[in-house]
Formats: sequence, C-alpha cells, structure tokens
Amino acid sequence: MWLVLEILIVCCLCSVMTDEHTHIYDDNEEVVLWMNTVGPYHNRQETYAYDSLPFCFGSKERISHYHETLSEALQGVELQFSGLDIEFKVDVPKSEYCGVQLNEEHYKTFVYAIKNHYWYQMYIDDLPIWGIVGEVTDSKYYIWTHKKFEIGYNGKQIVDVNITSENKVPLTPTTKLSFTYEVIWKKSNVKFEDRFDKYLDPNFFQHRIHWFSIFNSFMMVIFLVGLVSMILMRTLRKDYARYSKDEDIDDMERDLGDEYGWKQVHGDVFRPASHPLLFSALIGAGHQITTVVFCVIVFAILGELYTERGSLLSTSIFVYAATSPINGYFGGSLYARMGGKLWIRQMLASAFMMPALVCGTAFCINFIAIYYHASRAIPFSIMVAVTCICLFVILPLTLVGTVLGRNLAGQPDYPCRINAVPRPIPEKKWFMEPGVIILLGGILPFASIFIEMYFIFTSFWAYKIYYVYGFMLLVFLILVVVTVCVTIVCTYFLLNAEDYRWQWTSFLAAGSTSGYVYLYSIYYFFFKTKMYGLFQTAFYFGYMALFSAALGIMCGTVGYFGTSIFVRKIYSTVKID
Repeated sequence: MWLVLEILIVCCLCSVMTDEHTHIYDDNEEVVLWMNTVGPYHNRQETYAYDSLPFCFGSKERISHYHETLSEALQGVELQFSGLDIEFKVDVPKSEYCGVQLNEEHYKTFVYAIKNHYWYQMYIDDLPIWGIVGEVTDSKYYIWTHKKFEIGYNGKQIVDVNITSENKVPLTPTTKLSFTYEVIWKKSNVKFEDRFDKYLDPNFFQHRIHWFSIFNSFMMVIFLVGLVSMILMRTLRKDYARYSKDEDIDDMERDLGDEYGWKQVHGDVFRPASHPLLFSALIGAGHQITTVVFCVIVFAILGELYTERGSLLSTSIFVYAATSPINGYFGGSLYARMGGKLWIRQMLASAFMMPALVCGTAFCINFIAIYYHASRAIPFSIMVAVTCICLFVILPLTLVGTVLGRNLAGQPDYPCRINAVPRPIPEKKWFMEPGVIILLGGILPFASIFIEMYFIFTSFWAYKIYYVYGFMLLVFLILVVVTVCVTIVCTYFLLNAEDYRWQWTSFLAAGSTSGYVYLYSIYYFFFKTKMYGLFQTAFYFGYMALFSAALGIMCGTVGYFGTSIFVRKIYSTVKID
C-alpha cells in the first residue's frame, strides 16, 4: 500500500516537479547532463539505452540521486549520468572527457547506427536536446566527437540549451576516438515559463487548415443539431398527432387499422440488452474514459503538462485511478436496472476491462521490446506497481461506486411496462438493418475529428510536441455533440422500423467511429511515415488498436447515453394504453 501511495503522490505532483531539482541554481552549482536514449530518426518509439552504442562517459561519478517516475519508466526513459562536469555560469573550454579504442564489433555498431540515422537525446534541467551520431559522406562513415553546449540563463534559472556537433572523424575498425565537450553560458531574456516555446511548432499546429477543420466541424455541429431539432421534432409531432388520433377510435378499428412506427415497440423498447453484464461493463468504462479525457485535457490547458517529462501520462494514470467510482456507479446502476444478479462479476469486468486491454497489449509488445533490448521494455517492478494500483486503488474505488450506483440509481423507472413475451421484429429494408446503421453511424463523427487525428498522430509518432489542447478540447466537445446527434437519428430510424434492439445498436453505431480511425491509422502508417521493422510495426499497430478501442468505448457510451435520454423522453410523452 505504501508503494501504491508513493506512486500516486508522484503522479499527482508530477506537473509541479519531475525530479529533485527545483530549477533554481546558485553560481558554480552542479548542473547535470542526463543521457537518455538513442534510436533511428524515422522510428521515434524504437529507442535504446545510450550505452547500447559504444559511447563512453565522463569521469565524474558523484551527483544528486535521481528518482524516476512511473510514467517515465513506462515511456522508456532511461536517464544515465553523462559524467560531464558542468557548473552554473562556469564556461568550460574544449576538453576531452573520455576515449574509445574501436574494434571490429564497435565499428560495425557505429556503422549500423549511422546508416539508420541514429541520434541520441539528452536532458539539461528537464530541457531536451538532441545530437546526431554521425553521417555518411562519399560512402565513408563519420562520427561527431565534439559536443558544444550553449546554455542560456535568466537570473538563477536555465531557460535555453543548444548543442552543436563538431569534429567529424572518419570511422575505421582501428580508430581511437577522443570525445570532447565545451560549455558556453549566455545571458538570455527568455522567461522561465516560456523556455519551451522554442520546441513548439506554431506554423504546423496553427496552420490555416487546422483552423479551417475546426470551423468545418463546428458548422457540422450546427447542421446536425438543426437536423435533429427540425426534422426529428417535426416528424415526432406528426407521430404524436397520429397516435393521439388513433386513441380516439375504438379497439375494433384500431385492430383493423394499419398501425406502424416506434410506438408499436413500447412494450419491448426498455427490455434489457442482450449480454447485460458485458454491456454495462462497457458503459461504465466508457463513462470513466470520457471523464478522464475531459479532465486531462483541462489539466493540460491549465498546467502546460508538455513542459514536464512524463507528466501527461502520470496525470492520466492518477485521474483514471481517482475516477474509478464513476465507472462503478454508471456500470453498476445500469446492470441493476437490467435485472442483473451477478453484480460482483460485473464490477470486476468493469474495473479491469481497460487495464486488461492496456496491460495485455503492452505485455505482447513487451516481448518484442525485450527481444530488441529496447528501452521500451517494461521492467518487472513497474508491472508489479501497475498491478498494485489496479488491485489496491482501482478495484476498491470501483466497488464503492458500484454499491452506490446499485442503491441510488439501480431501480428501473421506465415510462412503459415491459411485455412478458418479446414482440417479433418485422422484416425491413436492408438499409434499416442494425449492421448497416452501425457501419454508417461512425462516418460523420470521424469526419469531425480526422484532421485533428493527423495532428495528434504526428505529435506522437513524429518529433512534434502537441500543445494546442484548446483545439483538442473544442474537437472533443464537437465529437460528443456530433456523436449524440447521429446516434439519435440512427435510433429513431431503427425504432420506426419497429426494431427495439437499440441499446447495442446505438453503442456500436457511435463506437464504429474507432473503426474509421484505425483505417486512417493504416493509411497514415504507409503514406505519412517512414517507419520500418518488426518492432516499430508491432508497436504502432498494437497501440493504435488500443487507442481505437478506447475511443470506440468512449464514443459508444456517449452515443448510448444521449440516445437513452431521447428514447425515455419520447416514450414518456406519448400516452400508452
């Protein structure tokens, strides 16, 4: 429990500090240069420990202890002290810090890295810097052996870091490499809170097409809301008038009449969905995912989480664990209203659905990462920590939410009685079949977000820092509105065809958005990236499948939630005999 408590505290405070440093230095105080990972430029997620290449480290050994957070371990951050002696505001002339005598194995390793455009990442005061291993010129391989650091400071804080790779040395199997470094301190007018601005790319994220996509999605929302309000309400008014007229005729005339439409399924429309345990578990997980996405986006807007290493993932883990009662409340109450008796099994399925998906995907990919000796391989201790969070935090909180949901909102209060015998579903046109409605239901929601998907994919799979979370919040709200409107229209058509199987249809019609997102991710992989190799391919498609599944559960829950309000509203308005 103490381990779990420590992990959650670190996750909660990660937006404030990532390590023991306070980002405030006195003159001549130690400044640590951390060497992180190396990897091919075109495969951003394929990273290895810095010492996987035959680099060497400086002679300095004693530094302040560094505490790695849970999110950094999950993201494959492997910080190693460079051994370079750097002090605040103290210039260092060109100095040798180590040397390497190459042999045949070292030579082949460096040649492979240069062929595949390897570069390495470093950190100074949490500011990332990158350097390239070497280059190929006239079929000869060269390695850069000199690192020139230019560090900008404002008062007692570091606000800028630049590195220049110099001294190109040709590689041979018998070369002796001497690695040198140089440090130049410069006074800067950049404010500490603005020091990450140089890493952002406003020309990319605030491009005209980005604004145009937001405007286009906003107009789609206005159109759909107007469509639902005008056409559906107008159609429902006619239905109400027809049904009111039907109530005035006697039973004999009603039996001989040609009745049709959504009113005819009033005795079955609130019948429990098939597989209620699975359905309620999905709805509970969907409510939790929706809450987590909204909260993390808001926290990212307020706290600029991109400026702290691993803070976005840490915040997501903390918020997900803290919002577990929402999962239990909505899933447990829905299962109780459907008459479910196996509430403990439902609670376990709801609590562990998303963790099982995430851990299962990560576990499979972890085997490939271990085979490649990549830094993305998750240590056993981190697996134990995640398991403890699931068992000692998520599970108890989900149990509390389930008990509250069953007792506070578990009683069925449907406006119509449920018939003892299900009504036969009549034949209908092919485009009214649930399968067709499900396939068509996700097109418009996907159209409202697919431009934003490009920017999100580029920031995650390429070297961009996503920082326009205001755009993301707006797109998220647009997605919610579009999904609800489209699902209501689809459900109305289904009920009008006297098919009362609207619960799963509304969920899957909205959730089919994720299928189109995954198809787009396949297109993005082959036409927008230069990724290659088994590791990167498995990593990409594995985590994109996980992302699409979470998006589908979220959209499906939003669609079902909006549709259930609509269905309850229309059947509570009409008088049913």
